[in-house]
Amino acid sequence: MTVNLIEDRTTAPERPVRQARQVVLEVAKFGIVGGSGVLVNFAVFNALLHGLRWPAMLATVLASCVAMGANYLGFRYYTYRDRDAPGGRRIALFFAFSGIGVLLESGLFYVGYHGLGLHGPLEVNVVKALSIVLASAFRFLVYRTWVFRDEAS
Repeated sequence: MTVNLIEDRTTAPERPVRQARQVVLEVAKFGIVGGSGVLVNFAVFNALLHGLRWPAMLATVLASCVAMGANYLGFRYYTYRDRDAPGGRRIALFFAFSGIGVLLESGLFYVGYHGLGLHGPLEVNVVKALSIVLASAFRFLVYRTWVFRDEAS
């Protein structure tokens, strides 16, 4: 029994460090998948709009759906591959929260563009980048808390 107490004491200080490393790794993987989703979104959008001459809104919606699908696969099989949950529930939650993230991102962009009057080329890109970052923070929190929940914690 004394051995177990000693082992518990030596591992207790290491636990927060290990947990912090796991979160940092998770954030990095989330960024990789999210960044690739942005690239997929832009590639599909431009191919449909400029290559196939589809209407802009249709191209935008389809590109967003393809990117969400790519992101789901990346999150499920790369970022959160160690977390097991029923697939139907996970998919429904993922797309529900992704939809909320799109609304959040669009709302933040609308506030910056229309509400604050940030119309210049640099200003528009800064507002867009901030809206993506803030919406991604929301997505990160809800994905790890609700969609790809760590059942071991």
